Amino acid sequence: MVLQERRNVQRYGFQADVEIEFEGKILRSFLTDVSAEGVFIIAANPLWIGAKFQLRILLGEPIRATCVVTRVAMGKGMGVRFAELSVEDRERLDRLLAALSV
Repeated sequence: MVLQERRNVQRYGFQADVEIEFEGKILRSFLTDVSAEGVFIIAANPLWIGAKFQLRILLGEPIRATCVVTRVAMGKGMGVRFAELSVEDRERLDRLLAALSV
């Protein structure tokens, strides 16, 4: 059986450290891919589908976003969608994606 790709945007393999702020706690991890719509975060104990949290992608100038978990791969991590980004953070994300696309 062939699984249909549901994403409409290009994903890029990319690793960066991240901080997840959830229920007053800061969890540190890293992401393994990024797109205009979200990221995949490595997490041995991922949050649940629908969980909403604050994400900081720790680059020279961090990218901050409110995210929602859309997919969980137990023991591996979670796919998350960007729910809210400021104009400045969207611009930083767009610059990152442009650099990865070359």
